[in-house]
Amino acid sequence: MAYHESTMTIDERLERLAERTDAIAQSVELLTSLHLNSERRYEERFAKTEERFARNEERLAQLMETMNRLEDRPH
Repeated sequence: MAYHESTMTIDERLERLAERTDAIAQSVELLTSLHLNSERRYEERFAKTEERFARNEERLAQLMETMNRLEDRPH
């Protein structure tokens, strides 16, 4: 239904404003929810990445230790 503000009563204008305000509030709630979900997923992925880096650092240290031991062996 098309609204023509010049022919709308004040009550109709207030009702339209309330509808628009409700629609904006719902949009903000949805965006907030999406943002929080996205942030949670990012933090989970970041934590997993940090764990992988820590494991890789341990593996690299072991590899370097092994290489140093082999280097010190008599040929």
